[in-house]
Amino acid sequence: MIGTLYGMARQAPQLLWARSTRRPKHTREQIAATALAIADAEGIEAVTMRRIAAELGAGTMTLYHYVASKAELTALMLDAIMAEQLAPVADLPTNDWRAALAMVAHRTRAMLRRHHWMLGGLQTASGGAGGPNALRHFEQSLAAVASTGLAPEDQLDIIAAVDDYVAGFVLKTDLEPGLESIPDEAAPEVAEYLDRELRTGDYPHIAALLGQGDSWVALRRLGTTYNPDRRFEQGLRRLLDGVAAQIARIGADRRVGKRAKR
Repeated sequence: MIGTLYGMARQAPQLLWARSTRRPKHTREQIAATALAIADAEGIEAVTMRRIAAELGAGTMTLYHYVASKAELTALMLDAIMAEQLAPVADLPTNDWRAALAMVAHRTRAMLRRHHWMLGGLQTASGGAGGPNALRHFEQSLAAVASTGLAPEDQLDIIAAVDDYVAGFVLKTDLEPGLESIPDEAAPEVAEYLDRELRTGDYPHIAALLGQGDSWVALRRLGTTYNPDRRFEQGLRRLLDGVAAQIARIGADRRVGKRAKR
């Protein structure tokens, strides 16, 4: 988020968001939506000014009246994505930092699952430039942690920790193929290999986890009952429990300090 503000300052005075176009045939929102649709379907590498122009039925050079460079195009895409993370104002929890951060986390996860190619570095490609929706998202994130009573730097750390947790979870869990992706015809071979390795005694903790009986069936059962949604909720709860413990510890230290001054 700090990078968002830095990117805006670095772009001035030719800030994309401050420029206007006269009688636009195509809006920047249309250009961004078209670019996102291409990226979602074919990957970020497929997004070019020529391709967007073809989808919009416009000349490639015409688009440069709206977007001056590839960096500006990616900045538009990033801001459109940020809009998806914004929570309706009426739904924002007030004075409940846990509920607010959970909402931010869930909306971020949903966005990254829709646009998983973004994890490849769209913000870097845009030069870190932040638009109006990025600022609104930052504002909502700050509002979420305002009731913690923590110092500003701690509030920023918490926002970053939640963002990092969500991005890491999507990258390492949501986008990783699960056991269900193993073809049925390959399952017996995988099961035989697993049983053979467990019989060596080199993996006592894995053996204890799977228990007696068919290890492959036990592993599939674990994959079904301990699904990604449940793991996400439990991991997020543990993260927020840590924040709650920090808040309680700071509150206790303050009370001790007040008593010592009496």
